[in-house]
Amino acid sequence: MITAIIGSGTMGSGIAQVAATAGCQVKLYDTKTEALDKAESALEKILRRLIEKGRIDEKEKQRIQSNISYVESLKDLSDAHLTIEAIVENLEVKQKVFRELESYQSKEAIIASNTSSLSIASIASALEQPERCIGVHFFNPAPLMPLVEIVPAVQTSEEVFEKVFSTIKDWKKVPVKAQDTPGFIVNRVARPFYGEALRVYEERFAGVPEGEAGFATIDWAMKEFGGFKMGPFQLMDFIGNDVNYTVTETVFEAFYYDPRYKPSFTQKRFAEAGYLGRKSGKGFYDYIEGTKKVAPLKDQKMGQKIFDRVLVMLINEAADALFLNIATAKDIDLAMTKGVNYPKGLLEWANEKGISWCVEQMDQLYDTYREDRYRCSPILRKMMREGSRF
Repeated sequence: MITAIIGSGTMGSGIAQVAATAGCQVKLYDTKTEALDKAESALEKILRRLIEKGRIDEKEKQRIQSNISYVESLKDLSDAHLTIEAIVENLEVKQKVFRELESYQSKEAIIASNTSSLSIASIASALEQPERCIGVHFFNPAPLMPLVEIVPAVQTSEEVFEKVFSTIKDWKKVPVKAQDTPGFIVNRVARPFYGEALRVYEERFAGVPEGEAGFATIDWAMKEFGGFKMGPFQLMDFIGNDVNYTVTETVFEAFYYDPRYKPSFTQKRFAEAGYLGRKSGKGFYDYIEGTKKVAPLKDQKMGQKIFDRVLVMLINEAADALFLNIATAKDIDLAMTKGVNYPKGLLEWANEKGISWCVEQMDQLYDTYREDRYRCSPILRKMMREGSRF
């Protein structure tokens, strides 16, 4: 199978590595020679590291590398069976590339986008054969993260969906089917992990003497009581405050300004100040060598309250995704454990905590704030009445 990847950045190069490892002949395309050279050099380092760790040998390294060719013309992708685009998150740019690509490829070729937030239907509309277009959303780093969201547009044919779903399985990934709605599964369901943590910070810690410890305290609470590997502020610093804020803003706008996805002024100001996280040396935390780390306030009662509040908002979002048929319960939990390394599925967590507990927590938040942000998903109320579980 000939697979083409458009864009040789971190994500595109990672997808190319995945496909090449699975035995595909891969053509990695970029407009810049230096970008392709950088991608080839980066792959060499990655594969060398895998040899050092004993995960592959020299023969396997050479096999993977020989499966990838580097090209600078879209015409060179004319014989691809599957093309996955991984370029800038700009609808017009993607549509323009897809229109040109379609003119070179056969009618049977599948054209996919790795977009994390744009409408697949809008991208597909640029094609003369929109039924060949589909979303194939990998998570970073693509070679390591098992999840891939497969997102058919309203135009996508069932045959294309089945072929792509099967292909991703053959690549030893975990595919889940998601509706073509803002954020798909993961970027939609995960919003409260960031948004509610920021809200808690603004209420409890902003502008008070112990405020400096707020980020560390909330991160501690999520790790201590929930078993998360990284707290929300650590993760936002890892992703980049500019990137994370933009995703939140995009989802907020795409949902017609639903208050559940409202961005935070705190994060906006940090992004505006250039406090982007690890990549800038400062974010919610300082990463400059020698900087003293701020300790969390390890108050067990407060930590439990913080964790419960963020968790129930995550559960509510996952439940609503199920209620609106964004994905199946199994795929929603798979997406969160395999896509963002949650310690367990959110719907599984809801069963453990109890559906009544979830409803009561949401109602307490709504009674306190009287904001639509804290509305309880109808499916949780229905399940509580019926005494059912996910």
